[in-house]
Formats: sequence, C-alpha cells, structure tokens
Amino acid sequence: MGLFDFFAKKTKEQEESLDKGLEKTKQNFFSKLGKAMIGKSTVDEEVLDELEEILVASDVGVETTLKIIKRIEKRVAEDKYMTAGELDQILKEEIAKLLSENNSQDVKRFYIPDTVKPYVIMVVGVNGVGKTTTIGKLAAQFHQAGKKVVLGAADTFRAAAVDQLKLWGQRAGVPVIDHGMNTDPASVAYDAVKKAVDSGADVVIIDTAGRLHTKVNLMNELSKIKRVMQKVMPEVPHEVLLVLDGSTGQNAFLQAKEFTKATEVTALAITKLDGTAKGGVVIGISDQFKIPVKYIGVGEKIGDLQLFDKKAFVESLFKK
Repeated sequence: MGLFDFFAKKTKEQEESLDKGLEKTKQNFFSKLGKAMIGKSTVDEEVLDELEEILVASDVGVETTLKIIKRIEKRVAEDKYMTAGELDQILKEEIAKLLSENNSQDVKRFYIPDTVKPYVIMVVGVNGVGKTTTIGKLAAQFHQAGKKVVLGAADTFRAAAVDQLKLWGQRAGVPVIDHGMNTDPASVAYDAVKKAVDSGADVVIIDTAGRLHTKVNLMNELSKIKRVMQKVMPEVPHEVLLVLDGSTGQNAFLQAKEFTKATEVTALAITKLDGTAKGGVVIGISDQFKIPVKYIGVGEKIGDLQLFDKKAFVESLFKK
C-alpha cells in the first residue's frame, strides 16, 4: 500500500466514523423534520415554526436557531416559492455558511507549528466531559504523526485523573510527568514543560483540574499554572483547549460561558457526539462563542477523535 492509499483509507474510515457518530442526531432531526413536512408542498410560516422547534430541541441554541430561521425566511421571500424538498438543501447551505463565518481554518492533519518547539497545550474542562481521554487520544495521534510528546498530569485533585493519564501515556508510548495526587498542579506543569524543552519534544499537553468550587478559584489556579510555566517559556501556553461533552446539550453552553470568562480559551473539543441526538450543539457553540471547534469525538477508538472539518460535518449531518 502506497502513502496516498494509506491516507485515502484513513479518510474513508474517518468519514464512516463521522457518519456513524452523528447517526442519533440525524435520526432525531430528520424524523422530526419529515413529520413537520407531511402534507406540505411549500415552506410556509407553520413549517418554519416547526423547524425552529426542531433546531432548539437538537440543542443548536435559541440565538443560533433564530439566526438560521431569519436567513431561511429571507431566502423564501426572495425565491417567492420554496418546495418542501428544497428545504433540506437550503438549511444545509445556511448551516454551512454559519460555520464558515467562524474564522477557523479547517485543518486536515494533526498539526502543530514548526516555528514553535515545544508547542504547549493547556487543556481545561469539568470532570466527566472526557478531558483526560481526549488528551490521551491527542497524544496518541501526535505520536503516530511522528511528533515527540510529553504529558503533564496537573489534575492533581483527582487520583483517577493522574492514573488515567499515566495509562494513556503507556498506551501511546509517551512520557507522563506526575507528582501524584494532592500536589501543586503548577509545579507539575512547570516540570512537564521543562522536560519537553530539555528533551527536544515537539508538543506538551497539560491536564488541569476539572472541579474547583468557584470561578475565582478556577481563574486563580489556571493563572498560576500559566505563570509558573512561563518561567520556562515566556509565551506559553500556545493553546488553551476547552473540552465539552456534546451529550449535555445546553449545559455545554454554560460550561463554555464559565470557562471563557475564567481564561482565554483558544480552541474547543466537543466529545461524545456518538452517544447523543444533540449534535446540533456543535453548530450553536461554534456560532455563539466564535472560538474554533478544533476536535470532535465520535466514538471510543483513538481515530474517533477527529479534526473538525466544517464541510465534512455538514455533509454527514445531511446524508440520508
């Protein structure tokens, strides 16, 4: 098998994984949309009211839903007549436009800038969203891409988080810096970045605590981790990745709101989309926060943590 055959195979596997991962969302969305269109030959006000309810129920979010409906109303007014069969295509086009308005670039491979070494990613998010698993899968994919990776187990409030990250490190074949439970998270982050600099690593991924009692505590802890890491590399972290559980729907919006207030989030990973009918949350969060959705989780396998491709996502969402 040649190099290009490998990438073609990989892409096909990822496409199938994405289709399978969004299956529950598609079934929920299109069955409701189909019922709304029974007996209708044109898209009228009643159909748009139904569509609004369906989008909100799919956790697209009220503000984003109203934006989509307003755009479709404008298209209906301009075209004077729109059949029920055309609604799918118009909806697909408007969602694609909405996603493209978030200035993020679609990335086709697990990439870090060649100009920065090591590239430091600080990962934040509440417990239970799949944060540590996402870090493990990221580490494995970077490692498979030929990058030298170091992990920092700075979620020291939860023993399971440290142990889980060490297990992922063993699986991926990458070193994990840990000081055990109830130790200073900032000192772990410092040692992880120092180890990466000393060993010539390409990327460092730092796990952080997911449960702090108040927003002030969260902000102080994350700020301290940043300050201490900056003693090794003044410009770090290069990326702050917020992990959200897509299956929690509107709760993911609330978490995004809290974390974006507490720290400067630069990228999002939305996990567990395969276990939910609420995949519309990706559209709403991308639109409302204007922070690039960089990764989506659509299954248990390492390769099921995928780079978010806006076009592929919309194509899969509307594939019947």
